[in-house]
Amino acid sequence: MDDLDFSNQSPTPAPQPAAKPAPAKPAVAAPEAASLYDPKLALEFFKLGGTVEQYAAGKQIFAENEKTSGFFSKGARMYLLLDGDVALTRGGKPIDLVPAGEIFGEMAAIAEQPRSATATARKNCRVIALDQQAFSASLQRMPEFALMLMSVMAQRLRRGITRLMQAKKAQVEALEHTQTLDKKMLAELRQALGDPTPSSAAAGTTVVSKGAVAACMFVVVSGRIAISVDGTVIEYVGPGGIFGELALVEKSGRSADAKAEADSEWLLIGRKEFLDMVRARPAFGVALMRSLSARVLHIGKLLGS
Repeated sequence: MDDLDFSNQSPTPAPQPAAKPAPAKPAVAAPEAASLYDPKLALEFFKLGGTVEQYAAGKQIFAENEKTSGFFSKGARMYLLLDGDVALTRGGKPIDLVPAGEIFGEMAAIAEQPRSATATARKNCRVIALDQQAFSASLQRMPEFALMLMSVMAQRLRRGITRLMQAKKAQVEALEHTQTLDKKMLAELRQALGDPTPSSAAAGTTVVSKGAVAACMFVVVSGRIAISVDGTVIEYVGPGGIFGELALVEKSGRSADAKAEADSEWLLIGRKEFLDMVRARPAFGVALMRSLSARVLHIGKLLGS
């Protein structure tokens, strides 16, 4: 795949802002790409195992509500756009324009949910597509990609939560967030960490306070943790679930409070441990990205977007 070269292209979407449709999504997408997304890292990652595909102008790449049948099945691949641009529409209305150098289609693929939009080549396009096998193989060789993609999702989540608190605070439906890691994966994680004694807290104890600066995430071993923003519970995390993972990809303070609703135990994972685990077992990184994408989609549904 030596023909994949961005040396004569801008690494960011900045040259094409005028082409973007006016409504909704650009206000979120542009800051993510500018501050967190690394197109060179993305290209290197996709080149490891992706396949180049071409789409003529007007050709549909995937359709809104298109169902998937397993992580990165044929209908749920993710793409990196090499040339041209791709229009995203929902209900026939434009919501975004993907420029060269950006990833698209990743949310439905990772969350194993139907496509939330239709992607159509607005000009003749070349893309690199990744399926499950290629994605896992690339992730094993370049676990840093998982952190980058999680950072993009994390910023979307932060913005979504802020909008939710401003617009629909009284109507928030908390997400039940359990089993990000199954029992086997949880056991492997404990072994990789040296079988540490879990940290614990009694029911009613505050585990994390909003604004606190930290560099680790939590994997719940037992109990139930309530995640809240400004006093509103937005999520419950049970055994096998995770929270606080934004600390691995961002240096800002915690975005929410976490309180033990029952006597609870958890394991702490730092950035190095995360990368080592993803390198040894890509499915671990996939599980965390899936968890984070599910949160982003949940907040989006609550906002009606």
